[in-house]
Parts: sequence; structure tokens; C-alpha cells
Amino acid sequence: MRRLRVLIAKPGLDGHDRGAKTIAYLLRDAGMEVVYTGLHKTPAQIAAVAVQEDADFVGLSVLSGAHLWAAEKVLAELAARNAADIGVVVGGVVPAPDVAGLKALGVRAVFPGGSSFADILGFFQESGAKEGVSGK
Repeated sequence: MRRLRVLIAKPGLDGHDRGAKTIAYLLRDAGMEVVYTGLHKTPAQIAAVAVQEDADFVGLSVLSGAHLWAAEKVLAELAARNAADIGVVVGGVVPAPDVAGLKALGVRAVFPGGSSFADILGFFQESGAKEGVSGK
């Protein structure tokens, strides 16, 4: 059984990545394969790397308030690459009223600031099990 592959990405001009790196380490230490894009990536760059890396999920870390824009654009870029099966997850500064909008776009999970590591890890482990891949 192969390991779950997660791409952690920082879209746009947001220059703070401590949370993204923390989640990358959390998932890696739980046995998942994790790729981190670094800062200031466009939705097209994120989708291209997700396809190239054969990712199961893209985790968008957004602190700038551009979470709806970033999610919509990344989902569209994935679809344009025939990769709409790659799940998109959003974490960061996400106001409660925006969670429903993100889910309506097709985002599989939203983890606002203050989400527990257990909840985040649990989502990926459960999702990996459903897809027949391992978190370990």
C-alpha cells in the first residue's frame, strides 16, 4: 500500500509559512509523503506541482484573506489538468461564514486557525484509508 501524498502550498503574496511548515511536519511524522511548494505560488504553479507529484491532496495555507479566490483558482487549474480528483483542503485564517462557501466550491475540508492537530491528522488518515492509501 502506498503512502498518502500531500502537497502543502502557499498561494499568493502571503509571506507567513510557519503554520504550513508545522502541518507539513505533522503529516510527515505521521508517515505521509509531503511536498512543500514554498511561498508565493500561483494557482497554476500549485496545480502543476500537484499533478507532477501525483498528490492525493493539496493543502492551501492562507492567512491573507484570499482563501476563496485561491481555492476557486486552484480547483479550476486542477480541473483544467484533468486532475479534479486531487482533493483540496484549506487552512489558515478562515472566518466561519466562509467555510460553507469553500465547501460549495468543492473544498473537502477547512481548518481555521485553532484547529487541533488531531482533527487535521484524523482527516488525512481517514481520507487516505478511503482512497486505499496509508498514512503510515
